[in-house]
Amino acid sequence: MNGEELRVGLLGLGSIAQVVHLPILTQLPGVRLVAVCDVDNAKARAIAARFGIPRVHATDTEVFRADDLDALVICTPSHLHAEQSIAALGEGKHVLTEKPLGLDAAAAARVVAAAENAGRTLMVAMNHRYRPDIAALKPFADGGELGRIFMTRGAWLNRKQRLTRPTWRHRRATAGGGVLMDLGVQLLDLCLWMLRYPKVQSVACGTNPGEGMEVEDTAGFLARLADGSMISLTLSWSLVAERDRHYMRLLGTRGSGAIQPLAVYKEVEAGMIDVTPNITMGRENLYTASYRQELAHFARAARGEETVPLPAEQIQLMRTIALAYRSAEERREVEDSA
Repeated sequence: MNGEELRVGLLGLGSIAQVVHLPILTQLPGVRLVAVCDVDNAKARAIAARFGIPRVHATDTEVFRADDLDALVICTPSHLHAEQSIAALGEGKHVLTEKPLGLDAAAAARVVAAAENAGRTLMVAMNHRYRPDIAALKPFADGGELGRIFMTRGAWLNRKQRLTRPTWRHRRATAGGGVLMDLGVQLLDLCLWMLRYPKVQSVACGTNPGEGMEVEDTAGFLARLADGSMISLTLSWSLVAERDRHYMRLLGTRGSGAIQPLAVYKEVEAGMIDVTPNITMGRENLYTASYRQELAHFARAARGEETVPLPAEQIQLMRTIALAYRSAEERREVEDSA
């Protein structure tokens, strides 16, 4: 279908769908949002009317089997991602699913295998890879300009919000975990991707249980990589401060790079120089801009205009997250035996 309009359905109408997916998909050139589906049918009808979407499906199966849909964007609770992705791929749909791909490595592997068997595009919404500041920083890591990167540090700390009632994100059965599964999956993916997904040798992790939740709200994570370098992450839903904090820093033998803000420094014979690229951020915030780039990339791939490799690295990612939970439970560093 190279060059043709991509007909898309969206499954799950929670906050992520309403804040980014729907506004972007309804405006994206070469894409037509044909149908939506949610367990709350009344909500689905109201949202469809607001965004001018012509059809509301009552069940997932109807969406998977719809002949006039080429692709599906999955924004449902995490425990549904793997099986819904497999079902959609089995019906010949291209799939973009919110993270995580599955709650564990085995589930992620099943989805990747289903995409390979179906010959369809499969992407996981790791939108931070598409941020303009990340796009400017990655060539410095890939090109070796920072020397050997021996430490990657990251933090994603969200301001503490009063929890009036637990949602699916706060239940182990539906979310698979707490802040590690929510923010940690995204930040760890970004760090590993910046380093071209090296093998993880061992993981040490500690967690703090969240008030009124079944899951952790804070985690400290340290991974030792096979090449001797390390990744250190701090994650929390319970930062008591005036604003959220999100950063990543690469420490190399010849330089360093960081977001946020974007900064790159290199060591040369004359000393240290600032080589931070000048980038145009535009009016859109980084979060929305990254999703717009990601959804446009998915649309091009689904139309056959670009080739996207299968996200097999997500299997390693979920295996590493499992090691982190095991480390926290056993209160010791654990090795990856795979």
